[in-house]
Amino acid sequence: MYAVIKTGGKQYRVIAGQKMKIEQITADIGQQVTITEVLAVGEGESLVVGTPLVSGASVVVTVLSQGRHDKVRIFKLRRRKHYQKNQGHRQNYTEIQIASINA
Repeated sequence: MYAVIKTGGKQYRVIAGQKMKIEQITADIGQQVTITEVLAVGEGESLVVGTPLVSGASVVVTVLSQGRHDKVRIFKLRRRKHYQKNQGHRQNYTEIQIASINA
């Protein structure tokens, strides 16, 4: 059984037992969080697509860790204009494990 969930402005296809990194959510490590924004649920040949959400469906996840991704370097240069700009960015993430999918 799989589901398509929406969190942090992104959509993810998840399976029970899967580990993944998503945009940061406010939860403690070890806490179970229920995600109710389920866009689709499928099992084998059957697929239930919501309009826009599947009613009564939810995904229970366990928070494994909070962290930050590797630094992304941004370098801007205007040639012959004596303009250079260096910048960096590290995005926060939450690592989760999918506990169960309730359809």
